[in-house]
Amino acid sequence: MTLRQALVMLVLLAMTAVASAKTTSNLPAPIEALQARGVQIVGTFEAPGGLTGYAGIIGRRPVAIYLTEDGQHAVVGSMIDGNGELVNQDTLEQMVAEPMSKRIWSQLENSTWVPDGAADAPRTVYVFSDPSCPYCYKFWQQSQPWIQAGKVQVRHVVVGIISDSSPNKAAAILTADNPEQMLVKNKKQFAEGGITPMEDIPAQVQSKLIANLQLMRQLGLRGTPGIVYRDDQGYVQFWRGVPPDNAISTIMGPAPQ
Repeated sequence: MTLRQALVMLVLLAMTAVASAKTTSNLPAPIEALQARGVQIVGTFEAPGGLTGYAGIIGRRPVAIYLTEDGQHAVVGSMIDGNGELVNQDTLEQMVAEPMSKRIWSQLENSTWVPDGAADAPRTVYVFSDPSCPYCYKFWQQSQPWIQAGKVQVRHVVVGIISDSSPNKAAAILTADNPEQMLVKNKKQFAEGGITPMEDIPAQVQSKLIANLQLMRQLGLRGTPGIVYRDDQGYVQFWRGVPPDNAISTIMGPAPQ
């Protein structure tokens, strides 16, 4: 989080709550009020000036919350020392990394995706992909050695945003008897225009495509492919666009022999 983002968050999210407000989680009323507004509270940390620090998550951003000594008010944002340095930033990021990663991974698991590769592959990678996206096609080509070797299962969270036919092609993949085979068929025929778009998209499928796009935006991904993977510590990482050849093993793991 940049200093500017921190200051903007401080202005927008600073709030108060009365001390007499009833709580259900043994948290101070201002902290519980933040929870009710969608902030995930992870834990507390030491803060200067008589304040109590709380580590929280907004979307996929770590955020520091400072409770005043009287417990009456909470200030949301970043603290700066006399040298203009952010205070507690490393502590904050360490505290939220694991719960934030678990939450994002759970969201991806519960999205609508199409697998490419063995279900028992030791590594899983998610990619927001559009059936008309040439860069998604490039990433599919890059991923094939790992998939064919049984090392990685790539889960395509399908969206339809590149062209007018993209949603209908995405719907054709999701409604196919074997979505994985249809996805691969679209890739193999990509140079010829891919698969035939579905004429009318069922409302249920449209809802799934919208939900996938909303999740993509929520995670801060603005284009395809949007790649999400876990690093060696199990923390979620993001790659936007086609990774260069010298970075593909960072996402997919060691190259198959």
